[in-house]
Amino acid sequence: IVLDADLQHPPELIAEMLRLWRTDDVDVVNGVKVDRRRESGIDTVLTRGFYRLFSRLSGLAIDNGADLKLLDRAVIDAYCRLPERQPFFRGLVTWLGFRQVDLHFDVAPRLAGASKWNGFSRLLLALTSIVSFSTLPLHIISLCGIGTSVFALFLGLQTLWVWAGGSAVEGFTTMILALAFIGGILMLGLGIIGQYLAQIYNEVKARPLYLVREVLDRPERRQQHIHQTRQPIEAACSEP
Repeated sequence: IVLDADLQHPPELIAEMLRLWRTDDVDVVNGVKVDRRRESGIDTVLTRGFYRLFSRLSGLAIDNGADLKLLDRAVIDAYCRLPERQPFFRGLVTWLGFRQVDLHFDVAPRLAGASKWNGFSRLLLALTSIVSFSTLPLHIISLCGIGTSVFALFLGLQTLWVWAGGSAVEGFTTMILALAFIGGILMLGLGIIGQYLAQIYNEVKARPLYLVREVLDRPERRQQHIHQTRQPIEAACSEP
């Protein structure tokens, strides 16, 4: 069970989390905040904006999520096998899948002290979380590179058309063609590099393609079953 030490996550919920884990046959119990009245208006807007952006980019829904969670042993083992050095806990638990259920709760007042999270820290967390679960920014750069290359091509053709018509300013055509060609090549190269970086990034994360919750038919069990079923047959054959 994971909960904040400042007791804004009520410890009284532990009993209910254990009940859900035992009776509903789930692997994860997620604490979900009912409201954010204890946060300022700006913090609430920014937090909701981050969750919406994260959900759209990653495909994972963690709206109003919290670090208050109960994790089954299978989930803990799967989480610990992930090799990431900057894990986004809420996102990774959701990404792992398994059978999950939400438990809504009201955020309690802080027992003591003050939060050390400032705007800059939250911004870094948001950027790290988005980059960890989405390669869309790299694909956007690739699309921008392709778009710029196409624009440079049409600009070069239009400049040649004006030059062929005899109305181009002296030296202007050469400069535009050179800039368009160089800019197009550079942006196209960045786009290609972006695609390779996206592929390399996905490989470096080394997240498993599949997570096995439980093996129902193991080889040793199958061999044991075969041995048990053969014993009566052999005994019957040995009788006179």
